[in-house]
Amino acid sequence: MTVFSLRTPQQALAALLDHHAPQRLLVVGSSDIPALVAFQAAHPETIVASAAPGALPAELAAQRFDLALVVDCLEHLPKRDALQLLGGIRNLNASRIAVLVDMHASGWLETDFFSLALQASEAFSRDEQTLNLFTYDLRDYKQVPDWLNAKFWANPQNFGKYWW
Repeated sequence: MTVFSLRTPQQALAALLDHHAPQRLLVVGSSDIPALVAFQAAHPETIVASAAPGALPAELAAQRFDLALVVDCLEHLPKRDALQLLGGIRNLNASRIAVLVDMHASGWLETDFFSLALQASEAFSRDEQTLNLFTYDLRDYKQVPDWLNAKFWANPQNFGKYWW
């Protein structure tokens, strides 16, 4: 059973932008995002790079961004191309990603996003349309295991001193 958020998708994106306050932002999609317009007005120093749905242009593919927003994009691409786009952005261009998608229109399943290490953040419903927000943050992706410390080493006095 899906639990729907009380916020709108734009409010969720605005909260995400305010929380992370990116200096460099990549936006991939085919429509304007009101939350982004408001964020740009409040933070004019933020560098925003935009791309249409599809493979990133060479000048954007060679850059690193603090956050990537993918909105109204996956619905316009074949699944293979969209998987390559999201995987490329995650691996090469940004340590944080937010994807807002209409799962029914795109033909994607939650497991497709999980396979890319994205987490289901929120779901939004209006009339007959349902949008889902998936996020990825490299810093939250994997927690340090509790066994990775001096207590569990054969020679704890040497922990962190030598690199073999």
